[in-house]
Amino acid sequence: MGDLPVIRSFFDEATNTVSHIVADPATGAAAVIDPVLDYNPCSGRIGTASAEKLLADAKREGWSIGWVLETHAHADHLSAAAFIKDNTGATTAIGEGILKVQQVFGPMLAANDVQADGSDFDRLLGDGEHFKIGALDVEVIATPGHTPACVSYRIGDAVFVGDTLFMPDHGTARCDFPGGDARQLYRSIHRLLSLPEQTRLYLCHDYKAPGRDRFAWETTVGEERRSNPHVRDGIPEDEFVAMREARDATLPVPKLLYPSIQVNIRGGRLPPAEANGRRYIRIPIEEVPAV
Repeated sequence: MGDLPVIRSFFDEATNTVSHIVADPATGAAAVIDPVLDYNPCSGRIGTASAEKLLADAKREGWSIGWVLETHAHADHLSAAAFIKDNTGATTAIGEGILKVQQVFGPMLAANDVQADGSDFDRLLGDGEHFKIGALDVEVIATPGHTPACVSYRIGDAVFVGDTLFMPDHGTARCDFPGGDARQLYRSIHRLLSLPEQTRLYLCHDYKAPGRDRFAWETTVGEERRSNPHVRDGIPEDEFVAMREARDATLPVPKLLYPSIQVNIRGGRLPPAEANGRRYIRIPIEEVPAV
């Protein structure tokens, strides 16, 4: 896989999200993976402080950000992809499965400006596709199951897995969003776990499992195979699917689901302004009949 990347990770405790900068030490070319846009759901205020930290770090190191890579359309934080692009000219990219996510959530959220061809992003990436960050080779690995759009990025000895896997003491991603599929997730995870044991896995989230005193987001294929309670060696597919589906049935809707999705299917752009000049986040209302 060529030279090893330089990796910097940034943890956003408000959303338990980890963003990463990946840089080529030979050329200074860099990519940002899963950047966070600050959002206060009570006030509706949007901020860019988290994304500015990434830009400041890259500037300090002399890195040139040429890519913003999304692992999927997140349901728990707003993407700062558009902000990063506006400040660097970077190419925004996501898995080609985003088209399925847009087809579901676009009409639901009256996001009529979302383009049917996926051109809210600069590049839609397919399984097995390769591109370069400087001299670094990036391999796209489709890892659907959590969502149809999920991809992982293999760069040198590291793979950025999005929400597909958590730390070995915490488990795996939920699969109850539209287009999610527990059986598909199991197979996607085992694609990753078939990589060499020393392969480093970088996560998009951590929730600090009980008994652990700090947040963490880097593990290895070997550690996941030995210790992950959901997918360690010896757990068959049917057992995983039954566990995952039963567990997902008990989980609440993420509190930032609708704000996140309607920004993220637009490639990090905010919804267009209404006639009064203001932008709005739409929350679809579901009336529950009286018992």
